[in-house]
Amino acid sequence: MATGIFMPKLSMTMETGTILQWFKKEGDLVEEGDLLLEVMTDKINIEVEAYATGTLLKIYDDVNAIVPVQKIIGYIGEQGEQVPDTPPEIEREETPADASKASEENEAKKEASTSGEETNKVRATPAARRLSREYGVALYEMKGRGTNGRIHAEDVEAYVKSVQERMVTPLAKKIASNTGVQLNSIQGSGANGKITKQDVLQAPPNCLQAAMNSSVANNTKAVELSRVKLGGMRKVISERMTRSVTTAPHVTLVTEADMSNAIKLRKSLLSVIESQTGYRLSYTEIVIKAAAIALRQHPQMNASVEGDYIIYKQEVNTGLAVSVPNGLMVPVVKHADQKGLATLTAECKELGRLARAGKLLPDQTQGGSFTISNLGMYDIDAFTPIINQPEIAILGVGRITEKAVGIHGELKLRPQMTLSLSFDHRIVDGAPAAEFLQSIKRSLEEPYQLLV
Repeated sequence: MATGIFMPKLSMTMETGTILQWFKKEGDLVEEGDLLLEVMTDKINIEVEAYATGTLLKIYDDVNAIVPVQKIIGYIGEQGEQVPDTPPEIEREETPADASKASEENEAKKEASTSGEETNKVRATPAARRLSREYGVALYEMKGRGTNGRIHAEDVEAYVKSVQERMVTPLAKKIASNTGVQLNSIQGSGANGKITKQDVLQAPPNCLQAAMNSSVANNTKAVELSRVKLGGMRKVISERMTRSVTTAPHVTLVTEADMSNAIKLRKSLLSVIESQTGYRLSYTEIVIKAAAIALRQHPQMNASVEGDYIIYKQEVNTGLAVSVPNGLMVPVVKHADQKGLATLTAECKELGRLARAGKLLPDQTQGGSFTISNLGMYDIDAFTPIINQPEIAILGVGRITEKAVGIHGELKLRPQMTLSLSFDHRIVDGAPAAEFLQSIKRSLEEPYQLLV
């Protein structure tokens, strides 16, 4: 019997995965343990191995497809064995979200029952019906890729795109793309309503056309625009950041730490740690250690929110925001409060390397209780970081710069670092958050206690 290949669920928050590449093609022989495909989750890229031996009989989802977790994306079995033409529906327990979706579908069915006879016979998702109304196209003219021919929103968009492409000349299409003219707003004057170059040039002016005309009048090259669909990691970041700022009332506290002693400590340990680990100690590791100690001293900050519950963590696991191509990843340093600066240096550097290479393992991105984002290397003085939910706080770190500071009645130049603590005011009040930030500041100004 053929074995289904499932989109794996690699974290509690993972809902979909994007297929980056298939290492095998239909008809290839596969052995258990062979690399089958590479998947991008909301946090990492991971290679998926085969857990059966046989022939790759079917691939349902191509590269760049965004697939729900637990969906069957292919089959492995014996040569010639029959498998379904379309993947089976995902079977799972109903959740409140599912109940809401079912209710929406029932409403859509009721709405469909009042429309024409042909529409009644069409199986389509609520989103597909909404799009068909917006575009003014008939569902019965389309072919759905879902189970039993059910039409999805992607089918409607593909249909509209194909119609537009058939009803516009190549030159008109190119001019419209360069000038930002919406083809679906133009009535074509060509044969059977086909849109021509003249139709695009005579379309009602908008700001993009005006910019083009002005550019041409000045004998300069017209601006070419591109449109990139929000997807993959960028889409996940967008959704999470929006959810964070809209559900958690952010309050940001800002203070400055005198880094004079921290600079001396780093200089004294540079050669020692580099000889032990092969990596250079940075201020990031010093800040991580200071924050980890403060989290141990202020356990109310070492927490996360799950529904109506506050989960106070026993372990101090510190996330480190790492910039990667087209996104941001947060690998987690486990038990940061129990590790010395040499261990932290080696671990942080290795996690950063794996993050930028897209090779982090699921366990290396899970279990965080607090996040640190350091933009000091970009000459940023201060910023207001957004909480990495479900955590309740995040620390933003700015650059070290010399400032005039009053000391015993005299102005002296001191290397100051700005620290910005954003916290969820539903869970933590201002005073305990300020005490926590004060503890980090104290550790950075008296850093030799970090070695104890």
